Formats: sequence, structure tokens, C-alpha cells
Amino acid sequence: MRTYRFAVVVEKDLDGYFASCPQLQGCYTQGQTFEEALENIKDAIKLHVQDRLANKEPIPITDMVSLSTLEVAV
Repeated sequence: MRTYRFAVVVEKDLDGYFASCPQLQGCYTQGQTFEEALENIKDAIKLHVQDRLANKEPIPITDMVSLSTLEVAV
């Protein structure tokens, strides 16, 4: 069994929490709490990676450089 490391982004809005994995296109989920969103994205990542491995597709390996919040006035 191999271990992979992925960046995860969790955002909060009025409906709860939204989690995504930028390295895996289309890999996202939600939850009512931060912890639930984190568990759900972990499950989504596992399924995504298992599918890629089964189809002999590469697993993207990248290093997280930075995560920032920007304020933009329009």
C-alpha cells in the first residue's frame, strides 16, 4: 500500500463546508461541519486515486507552494 499527500482546500459558506483537492480535477465534496468535510474529502480522494490506479492513469504528485487569501476591490 502506498501513501500519497494531497493539498486540500476547505471553504465555509452559509450551507456548511466545501472541500476540494486541486490536484485531482473534479474531486470535491461538502459537509455540515469542518470535520465532516475533511472526512468526506479524504474518502473522495481515496476513491479518485483507486480509480486512477485501476485505469493505469498517473497520480499527480505536486508540492504545495502557497495558499493565500486575496482581497480585491471592484
